[in-house]
Amino acid sequence: MSTGGHQPPQVTSSPAPAHPPAAPPAEQQDVSNQHGPPSNAATQQQQQQQEQHAPAAPAQQQTPPTKVAVPRELQNCDSAFVSQLVMEMISRLILHNDRIPLTSATITRFHSRAPPAIKPEDYLRRVVKYASVEPSVIITILVYIDRICDIHQHFTISSLTVHRFIIAAVTVGSKALSDIYCTNTYYARVGGLPLTELNLIEMDFCKMIGWRLSCSMEVLQQYYVNLVRTNPGFDLMH
Repeated sequence: MSTGGHQPPQVTSSPAPAHPPAAPPAEQQDVSNQHGPPSNAATQQQQQQQEQHAPAAPAQQQTPPTKVAVPRELQNCDSAFVSQLVMEMISRLILHNDRIPLTSATITRFHSRAPPAIKPEDYLRRVVKYASVEPSVIITILVYIDRICDIHQHFTISSLTVHRFIIAAVTVGSKALSDIYCTNTYYARVGGLPLTELNLIEMDFCKMIGWRLSCSMEVLQQYYVNLVRTNPGFDLMH
């Protein structure tokens, strides 16, 4: 299915430059006064007294960071902001779950052998851009995480599972919530996976979640509001 006419580039890491840029020159010390005449002792004492009685410089007031004001309704919010909100929450999960030792009993089809080269936030941004993912589907990623982790408490979102979980959640979430969605062939190309691998991941995803793929707009709206209120960089419009 066409998603706007543009084809997604392949998920590859940028090659290292053949000749790395030269390091900046070391900062030169000021030696302009090393060979000048010695200072008079009385003059030095007078300067020290003036420095002691000089008024202190006023403390600089720190400007509070500007918050991004987003619409109160999820459907009116830009997908880029929704992606940022969701990814910052997922990043906190990854930071915590990466400390949990991995065992053979906890390995799933979502686990990669090593963390992919592309960062999770860049991966989600890529999927949202080229698959034209709606804000409601982006929020559904967090709903699916909660549902699966409630059933399978050994499963965690980590740097090894987040990429495959994202593409699987977007694939099934788009079919469950959107009137128009892409084919698995297109999702596989966007996600950088073989089609057969995405099909297997999608089936495992549906089984793990108990086929509970639908989600009411009220639940999605509540997730969205909670994300905004707990994120220091965002605020709801009044």
